[in-house]
Amino acid sequence: MFIKKEINDQICIITIDRQDALNAMNPDILRELDQTIKGCISDQSIGVIIITGAGEKAFIAGADIKVMQNLDSKGALEFGKLGQEVTMTIEDSPKPVLAAVNGFALGGGCEISIACHVRFASENAMFAQPEVKLGLIPGWGGTQRLPRIVGKGNATELIIGGHMIDAHEALRIGLANKVFPQDQLLDETIKFAKLILGNGPDCVAESLRCINDSAGHSLIEGLNLEVEAFSELFGTDETNEGLNAFVEKRKPDFRN
Repeated sequence: MFIKKEINDQICIITIDRQDALNAMNPDILRELDQTIKGCISDQSIGVIIITGAGEKAFIAGADIKVMQNLDSKGALEFGKLGQEVTMTIEDSPKPVLAAVNGFALGGGCEISIACHVRFASENAMFAQPEVKLGLIPGWGGTQRLPRIVGKGNATELIIGGHMIDAHEALRIGLANKVFPQDQLLDETIKFAKLILGNGPDCVAESLRCINDSAGHSLIEGLNLEVEAFSELFGTDETNEGLNAFVEKRKPDFRN
């Protein structure tokens, strides 16, 4: 078991703990991570998911190179699809998934981080898509998600350069949302998770869906999707509670 799960106050912290390999991912760990996240999504006691790495060196240092050495084209296809399944589980989660990037986020680790809805990084975090240095390309969504997050030019530079960038450069280009000292990273990520928990869970889920779906639609199609989701919330218990609480000048109670 390389995946640890801790639940407190509706926040689940998922930690990849394979420190001897800088938390690198093999097929078994990918399956374990996927099932853990799916379990969190279906658990009504959990409102926000945080993914981080054990130790102070690595978030996820990528896919296990020793595994990839022995793959043929068919095996590589299966491994790539497994990685993509994990990143799709994260991205499609109706519950916010936050990445607390506490060190190296390289290759598949960077791809897992960019599938998360928000990325907070420690000051020692390093990001890269170094696959071209191995005679490969990103296979878990890097060529698709990275341009949507940092823009085509920045993504192209990172993918075809294969070089690492530090946390502050990641912040500058929009790859990281915020940067914190290592010893404050998890606390600050939890603080943001608690901020989310004060908001309507259905509204948060619908917001995530509209944001994600916009990538595959024109602006007009996306606007139509948005206004339909906006209107359908009216009359629900959650929206009634939010509007009434505002008028009554009290804090809304969405989760009880």
